[in-house]
Amino acid sequence: MKIMTRTLSLLAAAAVLLPQLAGAAQKSIYGDDDRLDYFEASPAMRSLADSVVSLWPSKQVTLENGEYKLRTIGFGDALNLCPGEKFREQPIGAFCSGTLVGDDIIMTAGHCITDDKSCADARFVFGYNIDSDGGAARTSVPAKDVYTCKRIIKRDLDRQADGLVNTGIVIIGALLGKQPGPDYALVQLDRKVEGRRPLAVDRSNDLKVGDRIFVIGHPVGLPVKVAGNASVRNTEPKAFFLTDLDTFGGNSGSAVFNARTRKIEGILVRGGTDFVDTAAGCKAQLKIGQNEGKGEAVTKISVLRKYIPETGAARSFGDSVGIRVDEVPPASEELAAKIAF
Repeated sequence: MKIMTRTLSLLAAAAVLLPQLAGAAQKSIYGDDDRLDYFEASPAMRSLADSVVSLWPSKQVTLENGEYKLRTIGFGDALNLCPGEKFREQPIGAFCSGTLVGDDIIMTAGHCITDDKSCADARFVFGYNIDSDGGAARTSVPAKDVYTCKRIIKRDLDRQADGLVNTGIVIIGALLGKQPGPDYALVQLDRKVEGRRPLAVDRSNDLKVGDRIFVIGHPVGLPVKVAGNASVRNTEPKAFFLTDLDTFGGNSGSAVFNARTRKIEGILVRGGTDFVDTAAGCKAQLKIGQNEGKGEAVTKISVLRKYIPETGAARSFGDSVGIRVDEVPPASEELAAKIAF
């Protein structure tokens, strides 16, 4: 997963993306591609996904006849994906992901919301998903599911982190006392979110190497995806941990959950290049072995949880609504105006 930052026009997005995505040096699919669409996920996972939000530039979200229309482009056409690439026929448009952690509080990555101006321009959209087999992505959403930024509650971003993680010298950096720092933002929305519940964050500090985890977000700005069958690789850095989650640019800001407790352990913030050129002249989503590669970096929830209210987040979402939460199932077979890599 490579992070997203640069503002692009919708029409120029594809032309700018292609050179950015060429020459991949890192990997984002570990083992099997475990990403599931909303309709493929278990009821418990869909309940969690209902509290996940997509972030859009304001010019891509327009009010028409009482509903908001989301301006998107085709994933496959925009990136010249090879035939058969997963989700090739779906639309992309969101530039980051986030999660509801308070009645009106969104948790995301610090590089997604960089300052007051970028926060004011962002639109926070719930329900961008595909809710039935063979169905279309929801690119028209009711007004109650679209929110704006009231203020940035707290934000932190260590620019050094990107260089250390993306050039593969996390260990060297740590030895030199230059360990990557946190990357997060908490945003207060213009009003309380209607019909969706804040999700619980872990306050126990007991995350261990090998713990099973999953992520819910919007890879490459696609409709929401659930990706499981992953684990914690390294918890030694102070501000983040490393995983083998299947994530992409656009997943930045996604909540990473403990598969046992279903509580949030952190925020997906960094990773490697997502696509590679093939001999056929098209691009493919790069895959490696489950235990290979440098891994995807997740800001630890311990860095920011003191700023997140406990009200409404003391229990896991599955427990609070009486849902039996099963392990995230494996996958079946099988910008946007603001893209940041």
